[in-house]
Amino acid sequence: MAGRTIMRLSSLLALLRPALPLILGLSLGCSLSLLRVSWIQGEGEDPCVEAVGEPGGPQNPDSRTRLDQSDEDFKPRIVPYYRDPNKPYKKVLRTRYIQTELGSRERLLVAVLTSRATLSTLAVAVNRTVAHHFPRLLYFTGQRGARTPAGMQVVSHGDERPAWLMSETLRYLHTHFGADYDWFFIMQDDTYVQAPRLAALAGHLSINQDLYLGRAEEFIGTGEQARYCHGGFGYLLSRSLLLRLRPHLDGCRGDILSARPDEWLGRCLIDSLGIGCVSQHQGQQYRSFELAKNRDPEKEGSSAFLSAFAVHPVSEGTLMYRLHKRFSALELERAYSEIEQLQAQIRNLTVLTPEGEAGLSWPVGLPAPFTPHSRFEVLGWDYFTEQHTFSCADGAPKCPLQGASRADVGDAVETAMEQLNRRYQPRLRFQKQRLLNGYRRFDPARGMEYTLDLLLEAVTQRGHRRALARRVSLLRPLSRVEILPMPYVTEATRVQLVLPLLVAEAAAAPAFLEAFAASVLEPREHALLTLLLVYGPREGGRGAPDPFLGVKAAAAELERRYPGTRLAWLAVRAEAPSQVRLMDVVSKKHPVDTLFFLTTVWTRPGPEVLNRCRMNAISGWQAFFPVHFQEFNPALAPQRSPPGPPGAGPDPPSPPGADPSRGASVGGRFDRQASAEGCFYNADYLAARARLAGELAGQEEEEALEGLEVMDVFLRFSGLHLFRAVEPGLVQKFSLRDCSPRLSEELYHRCRLSNLEGLGGRAQLAMALFEQEQANST
Repeated sequence: MAGRTIMRLSSLLALLRPALPLILGLSLGCSLSLLRVSWIQGEGEDPCVEAVGEPGGPQNPDSRTRLDQSDEDFKPRIVPYYRDPNKPYKKVLRTRYIQTELGSRERLLVAVLTSRATLSTLAVAVNRTVAHHFPRLLYFTGQRGARTPAGMQVVSHGDERPAWLMSETLRYLHTHFGADYDWFFIMQDDTYVQAPRLAALAGHLSINQDLYLGRAEEFIGTGEQARYCHGGFGYLLSRSLLLRLRPHLDGCRGDILSARPDEWLGRCLIDSLGIGCVSQHQGQQYRSFELAKNRDPEKEGSSAFLSAFAVHPVSEGTLMYRLHKRFSALELERAYSEIEQLQAQIRNLTVLTPEGEAGLSWPVGLPAPFTPHSRFEVLGWDYFTEQHTFSCADGAPKCPLQGASRADVGDAVETAMEQLNRRYQPRLRFQKQRLLNGYRRFDPARGMEYTLDLLLEAVTQRGHRRALARRVSLLRPLSRVEILPMPYVTEATRVQLVLPLLVAEAAAAPAFLEAFAASVLEPREHALLTLLLVYGPREGGRGAPDPFLGVKAAAAELERRYPGTRLAWLAVRAEAPSQVRLMDVVSKKHPVDTLFFLTTVWTRPGPEVLNRCRMNAISGWQAFFPVHFQEFNPALAPQRSPPGPPGAGPDPPSPPGADPSRGASVGGRFDRQASAEGCFYNADYLAARARLAGELAGQEEEEALEGLEVMDVFLRFSGLHLFRAVEPGLVQKFSLRDCSPRLSEELYHRCRLSNLEGLGGRAQLAMALFEQEQANST
């Protein structure tokens, strides 16, 4: 029997042997999970929870609850999507940035406490020294002055009492920015702040704790252990602390009497929340420096001054600028020192690389020059002298070196002389005689490269002089790319299209209206159309046929086909129509907040083009003039057929610039010379037009209006940014523009050049000339 039992057990083990790892794994997992549950449900305190309390005050009994709530912010939550089929579908307006949709917050907001007397002096100095380092800088004052400084966001509370000003400032920050920022830095206008160090400090601190960080001071006349943060040196408040403090502001304002706002805030935090000021947290120390009276910042060299985040007191604006100059020089020296250390490390490590010292690029640490893979990728060098450049924008062989290009060349030559004298002094001293030859090119991987041939005069220590010709190479590397601040715009703005129509263009108007109906009216885009019918002096009069009768009939047909749609048209009689004069007529018929899209009869604007018009035209900031794609003359450029069925053989090659999604088409190019299309707001146009009328008067204004286009008005008489970019959605059929002799010389030249370049590519024009010569020879 025992033998049979053993045999049965062995056979059972043989059957269960493949499943033994699975059984053991399940058993081990269940045991560990049960053990973990017993640990979590234990009665012991979590040591991590005890660290939440601040050393400046007693522990908060709600710290465990707050820690659990803050941890929930980092847990992903899946929100199921459900749409009621009985309700009509509504288009969702997406945010401009993904961080807005995800609920991400900015890092730091800076609030400056100022007064009516110092708003135009010390507050302006603070704004000019640190405003470009922070995403948001606000100024809070009791009574605002008669004139607010430009470029500053000032909030006036209407009361000069210190406690009231502090309380209302905290209330304003909580109401308007409590959900948008992690840290709030409060400072006075007589404080200089080292902005990069403060931003780095905020970036190293954890955001899920109540923190009151600054220069800790004892309360006057008391022996308490709790401390407050001195307002003259600024202090940091965490978002969670501001949220907890908000319900206690009214009670603190009525119960606490103090002549100093920083003491009032410190007392309020201690009495209501039990949190005091700390000067060090998580290994980060808030360092400050008290500047003595009549002390020169250039002579300060102590470690406390060199490592300070804030300097106080600053009695006048000039002292603020001197401090900023001093700290900027220190930061620049520190950056140069770090660069030299990194270059030395790169040189030491290059020996260990496979390429060895041959792989060391110049300058050390920057990318190697771009290596072209074909002759079409070779970067060309531009030749210049101190007076002229031989690479002109208009294609001329030689043009004067002026403006920014002249300043750029002068800066390169001065830098070359400084480096030469720094390297060879005191044995030799160089003086520039003249620039023999200059070459420069832009490398997208490195920056602007220069090669200069300089004629120098070398002077020795004994006074001997000798003329030398030396070649030097310089590089202006690409700096850090930053996002430019732009006003927020949405894609919900209504676009008012304006179509000027001459009598010669009346035949092409029905095709434009049909395309407008298909791309704008059919998808119900938020856009309207105004037709500007331009009659000649003898056209459309009594007894004469109306040349725009077909256009009006086509517009009426669209209104009948799409109920609720109205296509407005205006009749204008002009002998020599100018784009600016026509725009003056339309501008008076619309409100100042209207977004105009000036178009042509050959343009086919679609939904994507309208959205880019809404995004790129910003009221009071920017005007947008897209560059359309102009098709070549079909008589010269070969036509491309749409793709054939499978198995029909390879398709013929596409011409340059052809759009594969448009079926049969011809080649073309983006017409940089044309500027007939434009997006801008009516208020911006009226402001530019008023400035034009103010600078030019009488006959001079009349002559200028005939020779200007709308883009030139914005370019010459407006302070807005003028944005030009290629627009692939604007594709125009081939047409010859009517170049009026009344245009200015520049505009007439651009019009003629646009017609000539629009005939065809170099290959098509060469083939046409070859065929013409063959036909003439036979």
